[in-house]
Amino acid sequence: MKKRYSIFLLSIFTLLMACGEDPVEADVKQVEVSDDPLDQYIRENFLDNYGVAVRYRYVDRYVNPVNRVTPPRKELVQPTLEFLNKFWIDPFLQVANGEEFFRSTVPAEVVLIGSFIFNTDGTVVLGTADAGARITLTDINSVDEEDQDWVFRQLGTIYHEYAHIMHQRFNLPPNFQQISPQGYTSAGSWFTLTDDEALRRGFVSPYSTSSFNEDFAEIVAFVLYDPDFYANYIDQEANCTDAACIERNEGRDLIRRKYNAVIDHYQQNTGVDLLKVREIIQARL
Repeated sequence: MKKRYSIFLLSIFTLLMACGEDPVEADVKQVEVSDDPLDQYIRENFLDNYGVAVRYRYVDRYVNPVNRVTPPRKELVQPTLEFLNKFWIDPFLQVANGEEFFRSTVPAEVVLIGSFIFNTDGTVVLGTADAGARITLTDINSVDEEDQDWVFRQLGTIYHEYAHIMHQRFNLPPNFQQISPQGYTSAGSWFTLTDDEALRRGFVSPYSTSSFNEDFAEIVAFVLYDPDFYANYIDQEANCTDAACIERNEGRDLIRRKYNAVIDHYQQNTGVDLLKVREIIQARL
């Protein structure tokens, strides 16, 4: 895929994103034996290999009854799973301690939804991570590795949701919550911020201001998928003289502290160098 990047994409991504961390039902790995070629592919490459059950047939227990969704098109399920293997699973397997980490934290279920999940309040859910046992991904009916917006949106979602499993298992980094405590928004108001306002507060996106956990997950996601992460969120703007520029650089100072805390947290608790994972992902974009 051509490496083209759109600032506009980030605005869309953060405006629409929402995720949940709800309890899941038991027996999530129960899978019926099937001779269907797609089901055999899933069994061989996901269930038998990693213990992951992939749910692509619509089952209402995976979606809140008040939400609107479209089931995935069957012919697009395997391309989506190949995409996930290329950009999510394999990069972790390629780094030191990555395979042990992945196998110990990979969710028991991956649920695929064809469309976004549309809420009654007009917001859209891009994905969910439920108690470390299930990740739900949406919009797979648009799968296209040549579509920059779709690729970045999916990568941002899967890395974000997988990062929730990290903090659910190992908690947040020490003192993470004290880095920018005044910048978090009240419940349900994060979407009123612009990207620039979030940056001045010390956050990579408006959505990251919604809670400590979302802040952590957003930093992990942006580190992994954003080609311009350092230019946008770490490197200082030169020759700052106006108040807005100074505030952005102050925000970057806060993000840098969170970034260092997140990288150290992965290294110390899992032995995984998240920046090595980033290198592999970026080389494939």
